[in-house]
Amino acid sequence: MSQYLYIFLISMVPLIELRAAVPAGIAMGLPWPWVLVVSIIGNCLPVPFILLLVKAVLRWMRSCRVPLFVKIANWLYEKAEKNRVKIEKYAVWGLYLFVAIPLPGTGAWTGSLVASVFDMPKGKATLSIVAGVISAGLIMTLGSTFVKFIVGLF
Repeated sequence: MSQYLYIFLISMVPLIELRAAVPAGIAMGLPWPWVLVVSIIGNCLPVPFILLLVKAVLRWMRSCRVPLFVKIANWLYEKAEKNRVKIEKYAVWGLYLFVAIPLPGTGAWTGSLVASVFDMPKGKATLSIVAGVISAGLIMTLGSTFVKFIVGLF
């Protein structure tokens, strides 16, 4: 049970999320369906809280006198602005694709930030993000099991 808790917690970590949790679980020898489900749940759990609170937190970070906080908040706003055209043009589908692409920095945390910064409706944003997390989880599961299979040949 502790291995699943480990996977659950990894999937909640910003920027790495289930993109690291799925390969870790599969590398531990856990059954991929359970790894996938636990990772998706862990990755999606913070989404509603991020959507509700991130703007207030970022405003506070930008206005405080801690240079690290200001730098992080500015970086997050720049990341959101960089993807503004794609997200606004494709709205719900753009957010889905942004979250579904399993690259560092394109997961549920960043997707929630982008949705919040652009004032997307929270219900639609949540559905797009959850669908993106599921897609990214499936991609990571397929890739991780394939790599494990190939490594097992040697």
